[in-house]
Formats: sequence, C-alpha cells, structure tokens
Amino acid sequence: MTIQLPPTGTIEVAPSILSADFANLGRDVAMVEPAVNMLHIDVMDGHFVPNITIGPLVVKALRPHSKLFFDVHLMISDAPRYAPEYVKAGADGITFHLEAVADPAGFVADMRKLGVSVGVTIKPGTPVELLRAVVADVDMVLLMAVEPGFGGQKFMPESIDRCRAIKAMLRPDQRLEVDGGIYPGSTGPSIIAAGADTLVAGNAIFASPDPLAAIKLLSEGK
Repeated sequence: MTIQLPPTGTIEVAPSILSADFANLGRDVAMVEPAVNMLHIDVMDGHFVPNITIGPLVVKALRPHSKLFFDVHLMISDAPRYAPEYVKAGADGITFHLEAVADPAGFVADMRKLGVSVGVTIKPGTPVELLRAVVADVDMVLLMAVEPGFGGQKFMPESIDRCRAIKAMLRPDQRLEVDGGIYPGSTGPSIIAAGADTLVAGNAIFASPDPLAAIKLLSEGK
C-alpha cells in the first residue's frame, strides 16, 4: 500500500539521497527520517541527463526500512517503460519530465491505475506555459532550479519568477516542489516566498555538520 503525499498547507523538506553516503545509505535515510515526511530519489539514465544513478533495486532495498513518502524523480528518456518497476519497488510518487513523455495525460492515467501520486517537471529552459497541457491532472509540479543531472549545482535566480508563474497555475490542493541549489538562509526562504511548499535539498542536508538542524531551518523558511 502506497504512502500518501502530504496534503498542502505545510512546508515539506525532501532530502535528496543523491547527496547521501551511498556506502551508508540506510544509515543516512534513518538519520533524516524523524525530521521529514518525504525522501527524494533522483533516477538518471545517462541518456536524458548525463549521469546514471538509482535503479529499482535500490528503492526496493530501502523500502522496508523507511515509512517516508518515496518521491521518485525520473530523469529518464523512457519513463513509461520503467515507472511501473519503481512503483513495484516501493515508490509512492512518480515525477516525470514533460520533455521526455510523448503522451503526458496517458502516462498520468497509467500511474493513477498503479495507485501512486503523480508529479510533472520541466528543465530550466522549458517554457512554464507548456505545463498547462497536464498541470490539472497531477498532484505536484516540480520546478528544476538547476539543469538536471548532477547534485551541488548553483541555484538559477530566474527560478524565482518561474516558481511564481507555476504557483499561479495550481489549485490549493497541488504541491509545488523545487529542486536544485536549495539552502537555508538564502534560496530556501526565497523560493518559499515565491510559492513553493516542498523543498528538495541534497548537499544542504547531507553535507551539513548538523543535517537535522538544516532540515529544521528549511522547514521553518529560514
């Protein structure tokens, strides 16, 4: 049985395991679990983006050890082919790239049949207006504030205006997630002020000397 996406009305922090210690992945997930409701899992195929990361087997291995919402971001060319494998492995939410799916509405419908939450995302260079074709059908929109493919990149300032534009498209029951260069004390508060309520953070958490304190600051908009 899948875990539900947190309802709107809260600021959620989704630690990105792309920045975790892969030799101690279970330990790092257990470390952040008491402080968050979501875990962000970046899936890359070396084709849609120039990196290869996490397959379904890793999700399956983590699933018995966590009660967090598994927020799986498919940065892959063939999401319709592989998404069901991630759901079977334990994904609770599947986010796909609008640029990589020929039939977005059909893909969303297929994911609904599998019982998971669905999100859509776009690269920084993709016009926000293109989201209108599918935005009404999803639970969450993910705004990439960096080029997808690698962690630790610098936040793109134009993402603030893009965030505001996407927020204006959403219903009150839809989440707006932002990924890339999110840190407390700077980009975190700015992107929340622009309408985001779900913050993906990797280095800001797992490279911090006090990951739980970083999560607390982000969740408080500080």
